[in-house]
Amino acid sequence: MKIVLALGGNALGNTPEEQKEAVKTTAKSIVDLIQSGNKVIIGHGNGPQVGMINNAMDIAAKAEAKIPQMPFPECGAMSQGYIGYHLQNAIKNEAAKRGRGDLPVITVVTQTLVDESDPAFKNPTKPVGAFMTKEEADVLASKGIAVKEDAGRGYRTVVPSPKPIDIVEKDSLLNIFNDRIVMICGGGGGIPVVKRGDELVGVPAVIDKDFTCEKIAEILDADVFLVLTAVDKVAIRFGKPDVKWLDTISLEEVQKYIDDKEFAEGSMLPKVLAAVEFAKSKKGRKAIITSLEKADEAIAGKTGTVIVNE
Repeated sequence: MKIVLALGGNALGNTPEEQKEAVKTTAKSIVDLIQSGNKVIIGHGNGPQVGMINNAMDIAAKAEAKIPQMPFPECGAMSQGYIGYHLQNAIKNEAAKRGRGDLPVITVVTQTLVDESDPAFKNPTKPVGAFMTKEEADVLASKGIAVKEDAGRGYRTVVPSPKPIDIVEKDSLLNIFNDRIVMICGGGGGIPVVKRGDELVGVPAVIDKDFTCEKIAEILDADVFLVLTAVDKVAIRFGKPDVKWLDTISLEEVQKYIDDKEFAEGSMLPKVLAAVEFAKSKKGRKAIITSLEKADEAIAGKTGTVIVNE
């Protein structure tokens, strides 16, 4: 099968050293899927990583007048490169242990097209970078940079979170995919760009990686969109005594749960919405939400929450 994976934060660490260890486990699950004969494409988040890069650049710029402020799209590109390197390295090493040292793996620095008229640009909400004082925040605000107080801990720059409408490198992704190369792409939701005339221009924003991975799954005509998170299945009434873990559910059923606000906005809801979008996009398409450790079992139908378009 053609499978697009959306790796959650539990698949990556918060520091480079943590990440090197975490991706070893991630690589085992990915190579399991490949060994079962599947074609695999991997997308991932980058929250801690891009925040670390952004903070480092902010500190450097404040400490040394000759070091420029690093634009946020460039920070996203840096995070794609170093997360991709760790994933490539771990997948190659795991494949070599199993006698597949020739397995081709590549990371594609990916730009995601967004609409400049997306309402998210009028209401930036995603905090990024270092905390700052009110005085520092006022200086940035005077330059037209959006800044908000963050839970009483200080002020932070905030950026919009628009929806992806297309993948700039989609033709390249299709060619690489058709050559059966294991591909890492759309990292952190992709580098957000808008079209201005004939030019693509990077913009300071954060795109939800689940929505970008879903878009990639549509473009590559994947059979399965596999959203990997910290739990084996999605639940309603999560954290309550009468919690119910969901197995296979219809589009109508999952929409009712969404309308009833059963899924937490900051965590499970984006995953469910992206899964629903993929299932809706074509008859017979299947989205599965499960844990990284159970990915192979979920593809085999033994676990996971499955959303189907029958």
